[in-house]
Amino acid sequence: MFAPRTRPAAFAGAIAALVLLAGCGKGAHGQTTAQSGGPVHKVAPVVAQGAVSVATRNTTRVGGAVVAADAAGVARTVYPGLTVATRPLLVVIADERNFSAALAASIFAASPTNAPILYSEGESLPEVTSQTLRAMDPVGDPALGGAQVLRIGSTTPVPSGYVTRTIPATGPAPTAAALAQAFIGVAGPLHQVIVVPANAPPALLMPAAGLSAESGAPILFVTPSRVPEPTGNLLVSLNHPSIYLIDAAGIDGPTRHELRRLEHVKTVTQGSASEPNPAVAGSIAVARYTDGVFGWGVKEPGHGLVFANSGRPMDAPAAALLSSTGNYGPLLLLESPTVIAPSLAAYLGDIQPAYTSAPEYRPVRGVYNHGWLIGDELAISAVTQAELDSLLEISPRKQGSEEQTAAPAE
Repeated sequence: MFAPRTRPAAFAGAIAALVLLAGCGKGAHGQTTAQSGGPVHKVAPVVAQGAVSVATRNTTRVGGAVVAADAAGVARTVYPGLTVATRPLLVVIADERNFSAALAASIFAASPTNAPILYSEGESLPEVTSQTLRAMDPVGDPALGGAQVLRIGSTTPVPSGYVTRTIPATGPAPTAAALAQAFIGVAGPLHQVIVVPANAPPALLMPAAGLSAESGAPILFVTPSRVPEPTGNLLVSLNHPSIYLIDAAGIDGPTRHELRRLEHVKTVTQGSASEPNPAVAGSIAVARYTDGVFGWGVKEPGHGLVFANSGRPMDAPAAALLSSTGNYGPLLLLESPTVIAPSLAAYLGDIQPAYTSAPEYRPVRGVYNHGWLIGDELAISAVTQAELDSLLEISPRKQGSEEQTAAPAE
């Protein structure tokens, strides 16, 4: 939960100002001298010209009109690259046309790598990706042989001068298993995995990205009728991990039976087609879900939240880093740029911070929610941003009301 003193929107604004001013006071070798924290590199703008970055009281928008700009905006929000401490160890580059590979790569947003994900456009790098990679200047991950860039697929380009490791992109199941195995080499043995159907609508799988980044559980793929060999082999090697299913309705009986025979299986989301807004409902279910220490369990005020449009599935891996750093927010989905589904509005109402007139419940003693919005106004409109801001704002409650009130800070 948030301490009440530093608001994320103000911090993001400060970072933006630092980025824009980073060219001032230039010293030797294109660096500036910081008053603390070591040398500061001259850096480019956070996102490409025309991208949107708007803050309200309780929301901050990052990204722009395309997913490459969204990924760059998230990466530079977390890693402005202004000091050694604000440079990542590793950067992941995935093809924006390969959703399953990018989704599985979300595991590298988890600790200890906490790597941002950037996008290529097939065999070329958008300027915003190249610019962001240069500005962040990854340090190199010793556990991966000093690799600064992890690229998914041998055709994904990487600018020269970086130590690069490649994970082949040979299909959802083998690519995900290879990414999981590489992450195990960094993080050590894993005890939970997230399993999803390879043929599911991408919108239903988007919340898995943030859950993987927060929990450190890799995403593995199955088909409706079987467990592919790479997935099965990895599950066996993990020695009975807990398996959490997302979009369980897309996994038929034979596959479920095989998974249960191998490991302990639990359902996070069912993915029922009878839901009026299945992608929205699934994201809320993932945000609420908890099983011991696994899962978000966001059922009360005082959290970060990440909002994305379900029609832009590549925004989920791009935003995964916001689920494992800073405010640690689950991904919540909107199915329209201009409409907040009633189920999402109700959920946000359930976890809205509150205070009463009693001295121990003053707003300054309360907890706060903060929302990250991914993309420009074609993804989430300005009016919707304003409505979300109101739903996240700490609000008064009558003393003695049965409605939830904020607990005083310790």
